[in-house]
Amino acid sequence: MTALNRRFILLGLSGTALTACETLDPAIIDGVLGGYGGLTQADAALGIRAALDNGVGNAITKVGILDGFLGNSLVRIPLPSVLQDVQSYLKPLGADGLLVELQQQLNRGAEKAAPVAKDIFLGAIRDLSITDAINIVKGPDNAATQYLSDKTNAKLATLFSPTMENALNQTGALRLVDQVAGNLNGVPFAPTLGADARNDLISHGVNYGLKGVFYYIGEEEKAIRENPAKRTSEILRRVFGSTF
Repeated sequence: MTALNRRFILLGLSGTALTACETLDPAIIDGVLGGYGGLTQADAALGIRAALDNGVGNAITKVGILDGFLGNSLVRIPLPSVLQDVQSYLKPLGADGLLVELQQQLNRGAEKAAPVAKDIFLGAIRDLSITDAINIVKGPDNAATQYLSDKTNAKLATLFSPTMENALNQTGALRLVDQVAGNLNGVPFAPTLGADARNDLISHGVNYGLKGVFYYIGEEEKAIRENPAKRTSEILRRVFGSTF
C-alpha cells in the first residue's frame, strides 16, 4: 500500500471518502496530507488540473488534425445506426457512395471542431473543486478523466453542439444527409430518415467527438500516473511522484 493510499484511508474512515472530505475541517485534511510528504488540498487540486490540462492538449493535438478521427480506428466516428441501416440496404446495390462520403465528412467535421472547443474543455477543468481533486488523486488511472466526463459531459455537449454544427456545414456533411434523405424517398422499401436527420447527425458527431477527446485525455492521465517522465512540471511530480 502506498503512502498516498494510506493517507486517503484516514480520510475515508466514514466509508464515503467524498462525504468525509466535504465535512472535515480543511485544516484537519491538510494536517493529514501534510503528514505524508507535505501534500495539501491546494496541491491536489493544482496537480489534477495540470494533468487534465495536459490531457486536453494531448487529445486536441491527436484528433484535431487531418485524419485525427477518420484515420484512427480507436476514435473514428461511425455513421448513426439509422444511416448504417440505410447503408446496408444500399451497399449491395452499389448505391452507398453518398453514405461513404457522409461518414468521411462527419469525421472531418469532428477534426475541425475539436481545436475550436479546446477552451470549453479547459473551462470545465477550472471548475474542478478541491474536494473532488483530493478524491481523484487516490483514484484509478482514469479517475480525473472519468470525473470530468461525468460532471461536464452534458454541459460540454451543449457548448460543443454549435461548433460541431458549423464544422459539419463547412465539410458538407449536413448537405449530404439532406441529399441521402431526398434520394431515399424514391427508393421502394428503403429505410426512411426522420425529420430531424440533421440534428441527429449533429448530436451523433458531438457524442462521438467528445468520446474521442476523452479517450486521449484518459490516456494522458494514465501515462502521467505511471511514467515519471510524463510529469513535466513540479506540481505533477509532487502530486503523482509519491503515488507510484
